[in-house]
Amino acid sequence: MTSELTVIIPSFNKKFYISECIKSVINQTYKNWNLIILDDCSNDGTQEFLSQLETNKKVEVILLKKNKGPSFCRNLGLRLTKSEYVAFLDADDFWDSNKLEDQINFMKKENFDFTYTDYYSIRDNILIKKTNLPSKLNYKEFIKNSSINTCTMIIKRALIGTLKFKKLELLEDYIFKCEILKKNVTANKFNFCDTAYRLTDDNRSSNKIKNLLFLWKLNKKFNNLNFFENLISVLSISLNSLKKYGLQKYK
Repeated sequence: MTSELTVIIPSFNKKFYISECIKSVINQTYKNWNLIILDDCSNDGTQEFLSQLETNKKVEVILLKKNKGPSFCRNLGLRLTKSEYVAFLDADDFWDSNKLEDQINFMKKENFDFTYTDYYSIRDNILIKKTNLPSKLNYKEFIKNSSINTCTMIIKRALIGTLKFKKLELLEDYIFKCEILKKNVTANKFNFCDTAYRLTDDNRSSNKIKNLLFLWKLNKKFNNLNFFENLISVLSISLNSLKKYGLQKYK
């Protein structure tokens, strides 16, 4: 039986965090979900942990034998799902127990196809800061404020269609969201803070200068921004990231 919502978790060397992540899905008050975990050839014992999970018909574990990157994992998860809704969760992050139930009910009530929430960043299980994001973002607004955290989103599968996460060194989720919003779509915020985003030193986007240079290149290549549009985008996103995290590392 196909569930109403599929949760997709890509994982690579997250042995010390993934158990809390998975439990936060299993313990949801909303029960009409299935979970696809795609481990990207971890070598820290994550695959051994996942292979020992108790059998759960709602959970599918895929252990890749070769490292393919997060885009491949998420795209494979999208190909496998037949659910009406899709949510993404990173293996080192986790949700509050009422996240899915409350956000799905909000989407149904308001007839929204793409929603997100505020989130709180933690380091060493200590609360750093909570976000206060805009109530809605369209494409033109998003390229100035890319604050929609992938792990807070719930999207209708039909809206994604054949779109895929591009195989990029960084910011593949930013471009993915841009491609969705280019469809004349507005993302709407469900006004709760229900997702924990873990700040770690090994985050792919921890080098802010490199991140911004990459953002410039991607905006030019995929969003066709001219020099001044790109400058405004990069400066605006930088300022919004500083507001969210200060000098902390950010996604």
